[in-house]
Amino acid sequence: MSPEAAPPESVLIEDGSVVTLAPGGAVFSPGFVFVEGGRIAALGGGAAPAELRARAGECVAARHKAVLPGLTNAHTHLSQTFMRGLAGGRPLLSWLRDLIWPLQSAMSASDLRLAATLGLVESLRCGVTHVVDHHKITTSPAHTAAICRAAETVGVRLTLARSWADRGKNAEAASGILSDLERLFDAYPAPEPGAQPPLIRIANGPLVPWRCSAETLKKSHALARRNAAPTHIHVSETREEVQMTLDETGLRPVAWLDSLGVLDESAQIVHAVWVDEAEIERLAQRRATVVHCPVSNAVLGSGIAPVAALHHRGVSVCLGTDGAASNDTQDVFETVKWTTGLARAATFDATKLPAMEVLRMAAAGHALIPGSPADLILVNLDHTRAMPVHDPVSALALSTHGSDVESVMVGGAWRMRAGGVVALDEAALLGECRAAALALRRRAGVN
Repeated sequence: MSPEAAPPESVLIEDGSVVTLAPGGAVFSPGFVFVEGGRIAALGGGAAPAELRARAGECVAARHKAVLPGLTNAHTHLSQTFMRGLAGGRPLLSWLRDLIWPLQSAMSASDLRLAATLGLVESLRCGVTHVVDHHKITTSPAHTAAICRAAETVGVRLTLARSWADRGKNAEAASGILSDLERLFDAYPAPEPGAQPPLIRIANGPLVPWRCSAETLKKSHALARRNAAPTHIHVSETREEVQMTLDETGLRPVAWLDSLGVLDESAQIVHAVWVDEAEIERLAQRRATVVHCPVSNAVLGSGIAPVAALHHRGVSVCLGTDGAASNDTQDVFETVKWTTGLARAATFDATKLPAMEVLRMAAAGHALIPGSPADLILVNLDHTRAMPVHDPVSALALSTHGSDVESVMVGGAWRMRAGGVVALDEAALLGECRAAALALRRRAGVN
């Protein structure tokens, strides 16, 4: 039986520090969470009621552990797990031209399935229950299907943002882009209101403003809106890219997208490193989401996004690792600490971005509340980096590594339990990936 088809269990998790991330910041320490029918059925402080204990098919002791919503990696490129460690001190555009684009062009569908599975298992081990993959290798439908198969195997929720560019190198025809997006939206439709969210969703994924025509941006965004899907796009990652849009359109990238009607509540603006005050105001007014990738931005020398100013203005901010070729890990807990530290360093203000707020960014606003999908994680806090745990929220934000995640549940079913991945043989996966990645480098001529 595949992970997606696994029946949800009735599970009582008790005696842990339950960090709900709900409005008001409720923390129950100790507390309990009761899962039934794939959803959070009950939670609270102290001991669980006897009636819940009697109904539970499984009781899990969580002493010295935190229980919190599963994290969302709101932007990555799963293909890049086979390109890890190749940033090589290059700035973004030469890094893309010299390394990433040649390797992507040489990837087979089989390579992509292995790379995606590897990245999703790493994400799972770091407490991620939902991955947004900006899927760049659209050489054939088989390449896209490979990503979806990997998510179904591992049992992690996936938003596949089908990437496209209709200008520049390897440009696609607009008709082909829109046709393939329609095919994917039909294959993975939006859920009915109140239904359990599906494992796989599709998004519109234009690459960058300077590689996308205005007409195809408008048409693809309208198509995404009709399918209750977001538009997910890299914007203002480097100063050079901002200047390219200014030179061509006379507008900064955020303003240009707004002029096209693309900047709205369904827009996911990835990076936003070089946005000015007027653009921050526009992002807030249009209720767009910014996806902050601080580790990748630092490794590539792109800069530090004004995340404290974005948050202060009320812009919704989520966190992404970016691809493993520029991070180089998929550890969202590492991203939480970088987000906190860089925001405070950039503003010379230790009060910026409280730990609870950054954890909410990492969970993409999801919370443990009755009726919500049972996507949750158990994180071990019983180690030297966190001891003594005066405050579990601070310990999670500043003292935790992805390797501290012990168990992961998606839709009420365990995907990782007591440190072991449920769906596959991890050692065998690593062996396959090692051989396939070496062969890929040889084919692509990357030394």
